[in-house]
Amino acid sequence: MPTTRIECQRGVTLVEMLITLVVLSIGLLAVSQLFPAGARNQLRDRLMTESIHYAQEKVEQLQGRPWSDPNLTVGRHPAGTAVDTVAAGPILRWYVVDAMAIPLDNLKKITVTVSYLAGQTQRTVTAVTYVRR
Repeated sequence: MPTTRIECQRGVTLVEMLITLVVLSIGLLAVSQLFPAGARNQLRDRLMTESIHYAQEKVEQLQGRPWSDPNLTVGRHPAGTAVDTVAAGPILRWYVVDAMAIPLDNLKKITVTVSYLAGQTQRTVTAVTYVRR
């Protein structure tokens, strides 16, 4: 009796193709979720960098002032609850000058605070420096 040999057919079936497309679609959807999160993080980091810049800018301005300068009087500057609006967003800045106790009474402590709104969260950056008589 003659034997007939059935050849294996190679190729991709329709079911295999559908499974591949589903797996690929799920992967693409997962990756697409990274882009909005990356944009939010980039905005938050940019605001933090700007805030640090504005705090450092004020520290440098105050370090060059003489001991008796009105901007170095003890207290909050600007007074009360007022703030300097330094950028759109808004980024708010104020500083507090404190006199140090003896034996460090020849120093004034300056704390610069910059506040900004990142999304729904209010964040602050603080820089501290000392001015010598």
